Amino acid sequence: MKARLSEEVRRLWLEPRDPRLLQVGFTALFLLDLALRQIGGVELRTGPLIGFVLAPLVFVVSLLVPWRRVPEWCRLALLVVDFGLIGLGRLDPVGGTALMVVVPALWLGYVYGVRGAVVTGVATVGLVSVPGLLYVGPSGVVVSRLVTTTIIAVVVALALAGVVERVRGSQETIELQRRISEAILDTVDVGLVLLDGEGRYLNKNRRHEDFMRLAFPGGHAGVAGQLGDVYHEDGETLVDRDEMPTHRATQGEEFDDQLIWVGADPLTRRALSVSSRVVRDDAGRFAGAALAYKDVTDFMRALEVKDEFVASVSHELRTPLTSIHGFTALVLERDDLPEEVRHQLGVVARNVDRLDRLVADLLQTAQVERGLVHLERERCDLAHLVRQSAEAVRPALERAGLTLECRIPQHLFVLVDPQRFSQVVDNLLSNAVKYTPAGGHVEVDLAVTHERVELEVRDTGIGISTRDRHHVFSRFFRARHAAEQSIQGIGLGLSITKAIVDSHGGRIEVESEPGRGSAFRVRLPLDAPPPRPRAPRDEPSVVG
Repeated sequence: MKARLSEEVRRLWLEPRDPRLLQVGFTALFLLDLALRQIGGVELRTGPLIGFVLAPLVFVVSLLVPWRRVPEWCRLALLVVDFGLIGLGRLDPVGGTALMVVVPALWLGYVYGVRGAVVTGVATVGLVSVPGLLYVGPSGVVVSRLVTTTIIAVVVALALAGVVERVRGSQETIELQRRISEAILDTVDVGLVLLDGEGRYLNKNRRHEDFMRLAFPGGHAGVAGQLGDVYHEDGETLVDRDEMPTHRATQGEEFDDQLIWVGADPLTRRALSVSSRVVRDDAGRFAGAALAYKDVTDFMRALEVKDEFVASVSHELRTPLTSIHGFTALVLERDDLPEEVRHQLGVVARNVDRLDRLVADLLQTAQVERGLVHLERERCDLAHLVRQSAEAVRPALERAGLTLECRIPQHLFVLVDPQRFSQVVDNLLSNAVKYTPAGGHVEVDLAVTHERVELEVRDTGIGISTRDRHHVFSRFFRARHAAEQSIQGIGLGLSITKAIVDSHGGRIEVESEPGRGSAFRVRLPLDAPPPRPRAPRDEPSVVG
């Protein structure tokens, strides 16, 4: 019962056009005034006594009237009656409290603004001041009090009307801005969510509601970390609570491009790239988070189709290339070939070898994207592997007019896949030769630094621009100056190199300046951990 009464009072407080709450205060003050006069020994005359009877009666009537359905003039009539009651209370030789006109004046100014102030002035003069003058007589003190009372009532109504007008104008502006913001958010093709400090959903746009219907077909309680039809990048493993983007965000994490799939049906499932940013208060405390969900389904499926195409074409090319390579080698073994024919077949053989390496790179790239980078680790001498790669590239260095300097320890035993690591060194040295003009210099350093194996390949080549450095490890990416100078390659070597380094639990970084050369640095732990999860496809992979 108490809670119901409290809610009713709250509703009346928030509904200014319902005069019942006002009437409670007015009636209480009116009766208090008459009671205090009686206690003070003032004998109440006919006018105050009539008011004493009518005030409670008017209050009871105000409680019974359905104010939401009655015409507007009925509310004004009630206020006019209040002014009349004040006038009755003053029909006494010693007068009465005229300042009570402030109570209905406040309500009139709040609800009707300037019009309410006009009604206040007219009602005060007509129902309070004039009857009082006629009853008591126009003495100077009486006239002064009545004029002052009228002015105070009108000023109070006008002041409150002005305040309310400004507040309502601000509220209208805020409401307009809110609607504009919601309209903008709903036009963005990205799901947006705002969480408070407790992980509750404060706001979300329509795009995100579409994603939530897929992920939570049974409904969502609007709290971060709930489980639903949300899967990891593989599209098969359900995401647990600790890895849900919203839960990570409520733990204060900021991240980019967490890839998830939402939806139980693989045919309608959507791939989302999620990013999060933390919101903090003035004291730097966690106050919430904002998350953005970008639909990358078409991109992921296009990548899948492309990978399947690359793998299929590469397998189909392997068979004819093997035949061409074998028959060319058989013909070259003959002793009766003219020198010109032998030279031409040698060109064929070299180009077949080049195509074979290209097909191998394509196949390996497809395997990397499918998560099929298998390592066969064994404890081997890294120094010996690097020396072998350096010796293998010396003929190419001599043809290009380059010099090579190696700083390699006698032995360095580490647990790695020797074939894969040799491929890393070969790719880095091949790039150094390819992109360094004649007369340049290549350096190879291998050492242990801060309990990590560090391999560095530096050259004095054409370098890489700042813009291109952010994409240099992406598949099929070629720097603009490399394409302009017609340097051979399709942009797979560094992508494969990074995949191999990542699979060993290491990292690769590049420092470069156009015209000054490049330095590629590979860092591996001395005791390599299991392979880490792969980075998102075709994302920049430069670290430093």
